[in-house]
Amino acid sequence: MPALTDSSTTVADLKSRVLAFVRERDWEQFHAPKNLSMALAAEAGELMEHFLWAGPEQSKAIAADPAKRAKIAEELADVVIYALEFANATGLDVAATIEAKMAANAKKYPVEKARGRSDKYTEL
Repeated sequence: MPALTDSSTTVADLKSRVLAFVRERDWEQFHAPKNLSMALAAEAGELMEHFLWAGPEQSKAIAADPAKRAKIAEELADVVIYALEFANATGLDVAATIEAKMAANAKKYPVEKARGRSDKYTEL
């Protein structure tokens, strides 16, 4: 099987692979939205741990460090896998959900007000 890449793999492909993995192990019984959301948060915490106490520039260096990059990639994969399985378990369409959220964000953060600013939309 060829290696997966962002440019050649669809979200549906990823969701299908995650679902097949889960079903082969009979894990759907454990994948209630509550459990998956908690696992997702735990994995996000493990990803954040790599950057704890680092400043912005230092965090970029950490992410680029070959010795640390593999571990960071593993944590990112865990986050994405749990997010995709959450979508599987709840019947959410990831692409449609992202599209709707990006449209909402575009209204909350119009370019003319938000460009180059990190303020919350209520402060623009």
